[in-house]
Amino acid sequence: MEKNGQRSRRLVLLPCPFQGHINPMLQLGTILHSKGFSITIAHTEFNSPNPSNHPNFKLLPIPDGLSVQDISSGDIVSLIQRLNVNCKSHLQECLSQIVTGGRQDDIACIIYDELMFFVETVANFLKLPSIILRTTSAATLIARTTLCQLKLEGLVSLEDSVSQDLVPNHHPLRFKDLPFPSSRKFESFSQLVIDTYKIKTSSSAIIWNTMDCLELSSLARIQQQYQVPNLPIGPLHKFGPGPPNSSLLKEDTSCMAWLGKQTKNSVIYVSLGSIAAMDERELFEMAWGLANSEQRFLWVFRPDSIRGSKNEVLSQIFKETIGERGCIVNWAPQKEVLAHSAVGGFLSHCGWNSTLESICEGIPMICRPCFGDQRVNARYVSHVWRVGLELANELERGEIEKAIRRLMAGKEGEAMRERAKNLKEKIELCIKEGGSSNNSLNKLVKMIMSF
Repeated sequence: MEKNGQRSRRLVLLPCPFQGHINPMLQLGTILHSKGFSITIAHTEFNSPNPSNHPNFKLLPIPDGLSVQDISSGDIVSLIQRLNVNCKSHLQECLSQIVTGGRQDDIACIIYDELMFFVETVANFLKLPSIILRTTSAATLIARTTLCQLKLEGLVSLEDSVSQDLVPNHHPLRFKDLPFPSSRKFESFSQLVIDTYKIKTSSSAIIWNTMDCLELSSLARIQQQYQVPNLPIGPLHKFGPGPPNSSLLKEDTSCMAWLGKQTKNSVIYVSLGSIAAMDERELFEMAWGLANSEQRFLWVFRPDSIRGSKNEVLSQIFKETIGERGCIVNWAPQKEVLAHSAVGGFLSHCGWNSTLESICEGIPMICRPCFGDQRVNARYVSHVWRVGLELANELERGEIEKAIRRLMAGKEGEAMRERAKNLKEKIELCIKEGGSSNNSLNKLVKMIMSF
């Protein structure tokens, strides 16, 4: 891509170092690279991408100052706050060397994950345009700011995280659907929300990994609060060429051969994401719920997903019980799995990436949210888009068995599958030429070229 005879313009992208944030940022990088831009991925040492997986990108490591204790603490809010403090000077120094080296015109702008808000200060210092990427649903932003406002007004407490009461003026959310912090540090969580979502007039635009056909009303409500364009260009993983492998865990592709032996819509795919964990009781309930459902299943069971002691004999007993009816892997190539004709349902934690990937393939869901925005997504899946049902209580084998049978073998599941198919078709229209997401992408490219 050239502008006034100049060579290809460079974009610096900085993701937040968690799987659900890395994926959409690298997908965005792949899309913009296909439009002719040169891409530099500035990344933390923690969860750094593998250079061999990204030959089209220049990787720029940034020291993050995280200790082993920081990483192992499980306190995601605290870890993100530390990254915003520790990485600022290092990123500024790295980019300053490029700017003062006489190559300022190489950098058209910096695109950063909403949680890495320190980047805006660096961009302002270097007089570089900045653009924000929001990797959650639009409904999540509204839910987070609503939760913090209710807390500020003394109208909500952590005890309300199990309340079935509806949140006033925020249909269809109940209090239990609000994205309460997994830790009890509400003040730290509220400060992170404020830092992430405060109106930023110096950023040129906000990119959303969502679409008008899913969240038109939420996006319109948010646009009223911001002076800069909000550009929904989702689903990012469906645009342009296939993105590079950005998985932080090694994928076991052997499950694809197993899927190839199954009949259409016969398999329930089970994955609770890259972070969520279960205790031993929940493991047993999930296992026997799957077994007793008598449905074929592909279960992603991470080795680190069990809190406390591990029962090594479970896998052998379970294998003898289910035989060839089930397949268990440590990690799976999820997008390929969901696109396979044998998969007829997805038991998911409802992270936003997983939710989008399931909807885009017309796969109905059983929602088992664990924390944060997953609760918001699950409520919208089950009560707005109506392409799934929720496991509302503690994991219990009878409830799991019942939910799987409802989705995979009942008329209710057939209706959800039909609605999911219709929603898939609407999304496909969004990304085609003339569609809303495609138009937003064209606006983004035009904007970057104007800098």
